Amino acid sequence: MLNRLMSNWVYGGALAGILLLCLAPLLVGTWSLPLILTFLHLPVYMLHQLEEHDDDRFRTFFNSKLGHGKEILQTGMVFIVNVPGVWGVIAVSLYLAANVHLGYALIAVYLVLVNAFVHIAAAIKLKCYNPGALTGAIVFVPFGAYSLHVINEAGGGAAEFQVIGFLSALVIHAAIIAYVKIRCKTLGVTFG
Repeated sequence: MLNRLMSNWVYGGALAGILLLCLAPLLVGTWSLPLILTFLHLPVYMLHQLEEHDDDRFRTFFNSKLGHGKEILQTGMVFIVNVPGVWGVIAVSLYLAANVHLGYALIAVYLVLVNAFVHIAAAIKLKCYNPGALTGAIVFVPFGAYSLHVINEAGGGAAEFQVIGFLSALVIHAAIIAYVKIRCKTLGVTFG
């Protein structure tokens, strides 16, 4: 059962994302705009993940292009990165923004912006589309930039929170790269 969950999480996530968007007016009606935007990062990310991971497209693309046909990126790792590593991080960001300081909302914002940058940079470097690049460019960039502006204007953009948000997103992406490099070394594959 766990294998099926790890293999098919993206479909439940996409449906949950649509449901969260439909329920948002009821759930967030009394919240401030910065908190609403922070919340919306979760369903927006879930819909991005459908473009990225439907039919195992990202993992297949990654292993083909960067792993030269070897299974560098495994199904379980994709699940860990996207469910606790994205959904969980956005949930923690929202809780901290609502209960500790609004600046913690920048964790969710920079997670989206850094992911968009990675997709766009990969498309430029590889000179081809990569799964997730479309929503990364046309949804994440404007939505993340607008959220960043609103949160900054509302007082959540102090320098320390900019650093926390940006470093959180960077550490998550760096951990993925470190994992991939270890897998490449283990399998005798030159990364890239």
